[in-house]
This record gives sequence, structure tokens and C-alpha cells, in this order.
Amino acid sequence: MVSVCYAAKSSFPGAAEKVEILKYLKRVNKPAVKSIKSPDGDIIDCVNIYDQPALDHPSLKNHTIQMKPDFHPNWINNDKTKISSMMNGSEARAVPIAQLWHTKGECPKGTIPIRRTKMADILRAGSLRNYQRKRTAFLTAHPDEVGPDGYTHECATLHAPATSGPMRGTKVTMNIWNPRVEGGSEFSLSQLWVVAGSESNLNTIEAGWHVNPPLYQDSRTRLFIFSTTDGYHGVNCYNLACSKGFIQTDHKTAIGGSITPISQMDGTQYDITISAAVSTDGNWWLQVNGDFLGYWPHSWFTSLNEGASEVSWGGEMVNQRLNRHHSTTEMGSGRFPSHQLGEETMCGSTLKVAQDAFNSGPLIFSW
Repeated sequence: MVSVCYAAKSSFPGAAEKVEILKYLKRVNKPAVKSIKSPDGDIIDCVNIYDQPALDHPSLKNHTIQMKPDFHPNWINNDKTKISSMMNGSEARAVPIAQLWHTKGECPKGTIPIRRTKMADILRAGSLRNYQRKRTAFLTAHPDEVGPDGYTHECATLHAPATSGPMRGTKVTMNIWNPRVEGGSEFSLSQLWVVAGSESNLNTIEAGWHVNPPLYQDSRTRLFIFSTTDGYHGVNCYNLACSKGFIQTDHKTAIGGSITPISQMDGTQYDITISAAVSTDGNWWLQVNGDFLGYWPHSWFTSLNEGASEVSWGGEMVNQRLNRHHSTTEMGSGRFPSHQLGEETMCGSTLKVAQDAFNSGPLIFSW
């Protein structure tokens, strides 16, 4: 069983690195067929699907984009609900997931929506290197271990190790919350992990929602993805911020964009269903609320190309002990489990797990 993480300190970049940042921005911000200014301050560029950053990678130069998976496992497609809402544990009408930029337009077919990366995004991280690395690492079995930076990453997770061969996928439904995050440098998330390998050969697929002020300079709840093939040591970006792995096929959802509606305490609850599953050709497909957003190609991985050794689901927050006290940053709703939600709840975030989707043993709860 593996779990949780550490972060890396950042330093303000000098003039030479600013030149490198400008080069990076030119590479990653592709020419747009159309640009949309979102009410939350994001600029969404509608980029030709074959101009997306992932295809800049040498291993994908001649890649032909697969527009849909070559199989549809029943456990993925047995729930067509976009987002379900519940009041006091009772089912209410289904409503579609929305992103704020949708109120100002849409991207045409043949393009994909990409949140534009700005100079300010990178400067907040302190360096281009820091921006291109995840602040956490899924490395140890000690959820409250302090990393070399002195920060503690605290998690509440369920783990399912493989028992009879590689696992081929996972699916989870999670409440959507907007947890309070202390200061401007902590974060809170709810996600799934798909894992294979170890140490420098560790491969992960990660997807969920997070509130991450250091990354976006706001406290909105946003859809995110991440993956690594080298144990978090090299260049591995969130969302579509570099030529690393994920190929998007959907023209409606901006990965990294803010999402609505948000669950209300003692009110209407909203959830999001996310699945990651490997098709017969070895590509790992991401599905959100019934829509396939794209895939990580088989050739991208060194360990996950044979399937997963473990899957996990849960929440995480960082405790930087600002003002010399434990962080007030919330996980999920910020409350302990409530029977009112009508589901198994971890740190106020409801999880409904498709356990029969893979060859797993008993679920292991890590707190």
C-alpha cells in the first residue's frame, strides 16, 4: 500500500529563467481557432485537436488520435447520469456539469478547449521547474509524514491492491465541494489514483477536483488531471500544461476549468463520476460524468501499460502550519461523516466506488 506525499520549496526566478518561461509559454499556448474569456478570469483557447501540446512529444509525433475507446466495459457505462443531486439523502433531478466559460461560448468540433497558461501562473510557483512538477508525491505509507520542506500532507483514502492480476480500471463518484483553503499556498483535493511500479519507475494516473490557489490564484473548485512515469521526479504537469501524455478528444470540457454546481452544507448535494480504464489497445481512457475526455496512450507508460497494481480514492490537503498552528484548510465539506448524505463518507466527501471493476482485494482505509 502506498500513500501521500511531500512538496518542494520554490524560489523566485531570475531574468534568465524568465526568458525560458517565455519560450515555454510560446510552446504550450497553441494558436487558437477561437478564444473565450471566462467570468472567472480564465482564457479558454479552442485549439485544433492535432495542435494540442501532447502531440509535441517526440514519441507522439506521428500519432493518430483515437476518438473513442475500442471497448465499452459495462461497469463504466451503466450510469448515464451527468451529475446527480440529492436533498437530505433523496434523489433529485439530474443536472449537467457546467464550467463558467460555457456562459460565454463553446469550442467547435475538431478543437479542444485549453486553459491558457500565463506568466503569472509560473511566477507563483517560483520557477518553471516547480511549475512542471506536482507539489505532492504518492510515495509513502505514512499519511502524516513531514517532507523535507517541513510541510505535512494529510489524506483520507481507500486503497485496493491487485490480488489476481493487473487491474484494468476504476470508477468513483465523489461529492463536489469548495473547501476553505488557508492562505495562498495550501490546497485541498478529492481524486482517484491508478498506480503501478515503484520509486523512479512509479506510474500514476490521477483525476478529480481540487481547490489550488498556488496553481490558479483563486479558490474555485476545478477539474484536474495529472500523471507521472518517473515517480514525480521529472517534468510532469497538471492538466494540459506541457507535452506530457494526455491526449484530449472532447471539445466541451476544459481540464483545469472551474466546475459548478457545488454541494451546499445541509442543502443540495452534487457529485461527479470519474473513471479511468484501459482499452484493449492499452490506452487509458478518462471518463467524466459519462463523457470520454481523452486518453493516456499506451506508449507513454513504463508500468501502467500492463495494468494497475493498486487503485485508490480519497482526499488530501496540505498543512503548512501557517502562524505556527495546524492548518484550517478543509478536506471535502470540512465536516465529519454525515448520515444525511446517505453514502459512505470520508472527510465530508461522499465516495461511491465500483469495486467489482477490477481484480482487487479488500479495501484498506488510510487516515
